[in-house]
Amino acid sequence: MNLIFDIGNTSTKVAVFDGRKKIISIRTKVFSCERMEKLLGHYPLEKAIISTVRDIPDFIIDLATHGIPHVHILTHRSRLPFKNNYETPETLGPDRIAALAGAVQAFPGSKVLIIDAGSAVTSDFLYGKTFRGGNISPGLSMRFRALHSFTGKLPLVSTADRYHSPGRNTHEAITAGVINGLIFEINEYIRTFHERYPGLKVILTGGDSGYLKDRLAHKVTYMPDIVIDGLNFILEYNAKKTGNNPGSNTDSNSPFLFRTEAG
Repeated sequence: MNLIFDIGNTSTKVAVFDGRKKIISIRTKVFSCERMEKLLGHYPLEKAIISTVRDIPDFIIDLATHGIPHVHILTHRSRLPFKNNYETPETLGPDRIAALAGAVQAFPGSKVLIIDAGSAVTSDFLYGKTFRGGNISPGLSMRFRALHSFTGKLPLVSTADRYHSPGRNTHEAITAGVINGLIFEINEYIRTFHERYPGLKVILTGGDSGYLKDRLAHKVTYMPDIVIDGLNFILEYNAKKTGNNPGSNTDSNSPFLFRTEAG
């Protein structure tokens, strides 16, 4: 079985896979070593992958390398199931890498636009098995906070299920402006890419994707777990590339961390 760690800016997702089958998946803002040991102790874990956009807590490294033979830290140097044409691959976030891998697995050989609506909104384009690049813009919460932080009197507003547009007061004007602005942005990305690339698949993911999915004007494939699915795919891909015995590879460039003794 495979253990997946996806450490984001605001929360961490942990999942266990048996092959491609997801056994459990949880998201939390606070983890403890004791909770993790209780949660994962009864699974026969053989491989693990850690993806993070910030520093990895020491206890996660200790936990993952205690009794798990093969542990992979995802970086731009990892073996990937797609060609990366990014000019600065070292700056490509691991969450974006994992989502691209998930798209390769979900729609092999297809043209795919992956829209990840989280803290930032990324729009990444996969052409077959080649990553052609992407765009980054502020996410919903960041847009609301920016209007409040960089002005003298505008209040801090958040998403709402219902609002009037055009806004009839300042609170409503901010709500409508931020939410509609992002929806218009995403709709135009999808429309433009559909015109250029007939047969395009569009994937929507990220923390705000559940809020946005029914507000878009175009059909999308809603895949909230594409990042952890992609991480599991990358883990299996690297295991196959190293002959299913990553621990036998002592090259310093090996994508695996491993220990010969538990702990």
